[in-house]
Amino acid sequence: MNYECNKADHATSASHSSSADLPDPHHTLTGTDWTALEHAYGPATDAPTQLAALWDCDQSVRNEALDYLYGTLHHQNTLYSATVATALYVAATLADPRPTWSIAKDHHSFPGPMRAELLTWIASVAQEVTTEAESTSQQLGFLLDDYPPAVGIRAIRPLLYAAAFDHTADPDRHVREAAITACIPLLDDPRLLHHRNSLVPLVRNILGTSELWQHRERAIDALDAWDEDSSSLEGQGNPFEFCDTEPSPDNSSPWQADSSPTDGYTERPPF
Repeated sequence: MNYECNKADHATSASHSSSADLPDPHHTLTGTDWTALEHAYGPATDAPTQLAALWDCDQSVRNEALDYLYGTLHHQNTLYSATVATALYVAATLADPRPTWSIAKDHHSFPGPMRAELLTWIASVAQEVTTEAESTSQQLGFLLDDYPPAVGIRAIRPLLYAAAFDHTADPDRHVREAAITACIPLLDDPRLLHHRNSLVPLVRNILGTSELWQHRERAIDALDAWDEDSSSLEGQGNPFEFCDTEPSPDNSSPWQADSSPTDGYTERPPF
């Protein structure tokens, strides 16, 4: 028996989400009519099995499930009807002990446990319904208000925000950064604008001092958009320095330090 898996199974029964309004994740998984929902490849009949696999004791199985989360339920940053139910499920599982489990990393990956990855996924989903995304869609003749998956994600933004904000004080620095990153696009919701003031210090002091230049840039962009002072933060002067470069020979993560002309940036964006 995998000790980590066994230990978490016992702890799960005592855990609860601090976001009381979120539906129980098990109910979302078993009570949703996934056959009526779609993802990138058709009816989402495989979603319950794949989402449950996020908590498999085998790390390779967890990684495959995470790939499914991105590549099928949010393929190329697209929102599907199944994405909405999945977002509720993912948000409700963040408080479970199991998201502290590790997943396999390579030089394309952002650091952190499963919880950081799930928060990064929520950030990506939320980014597709921001004011900026709406403006871009309108220019292309596509209205988010006419697209049910976008309407669905917008409707649950307060729930997603509550779940993400709960982890802005997580003991793991990578999780804290991912949680703040997830909160930023969610605060475009008119119902959540009043939370920006409380998030500003976290954006400046945690995200703005990250080892990852992508997070520092995100902090600067957010503060500037909110008419807050970002002058004390140091961004990446030339992000194109990270393009088309082979990984470091020692397999170290290229985003851990400030850039040089030999660094590469080909990982999945955190926002």
